[in-house]
Amino acid sequence: MPETAGPVTELASQYVSQVTKDLEQNVKEQDRVTAEIAALQERLAALQQDHAILLNMQQALGIAASAPAAAAAAVVPAPRGKSGGTRRPDTKKSGPKKPAAKKPAAKKPAARKPAAKKAPAESAQAAQPAQPAQPTLVELVRRYLTEQNEPRSAAEVAEALGRAYPERAVQTKVVRTTLENLVARNGAHRSKQGSSVFYTVADGPAPEPAENAEGADPAQ
Repeated sequence: MPETAGPVTELASQYVSQVTKDLEQNVKEQDRVTAEIAALQERLAALQQDHAILLNMQQALGIAASAPAAAAAAVVPAPRGKSGGTRRPDTKKSGPKKPAAKKPAAKKPAARKPAAKKAPAESAQAAQPAQPAQPTLVELVRRYLTEQNEPRSAAEVAEALGRAYPERAVQTKVVRTTLENLVARNGAHRSKQGSSVFYTVADGPAPEPAENAEGADPAQ
């Protein structure tokens, strides 16, 4: 009995050690599988959400889910007939036939195409309505000064005209040049208050056209 007790105890300890290792490995494997299941569940939830969004988009666009299947069914060819169908009758040779004389085909007179009428450019231009002439910057400046009860600076005149006519892109430098031209032609008076210059309208001759009086870009 004492001789057999040693090997049995050693074998039991090996089993215990092996079972302990197997338990640890099993726990690790459970943790790994649990983590994979959690990741797959998150992936499944994301796919389900995308599926719901795509279904809503499909319904919003009015796309029928069965449209591709119906189109595929419409393209299927009809079944062919069996090989034992009707046969063509064998043509019997009854000797050489003389070729029939061909009659010359009568030539048909070529139909003349009616010449396309071209509308004159003058009529197209005459159909367009005439656009009213835009007032020049000189006229606008003189009109604004006439409506004022006190002298105005070039910056004030440019700001007022810019608000009234935003499409003209009125600039203060161009307005100042226009005012100086009016003063030179007795169309406006200039007065200084300290370092500031103010202008008032004068009862003088009518201002010249914009290209001669303004000295600025034609766009103004």
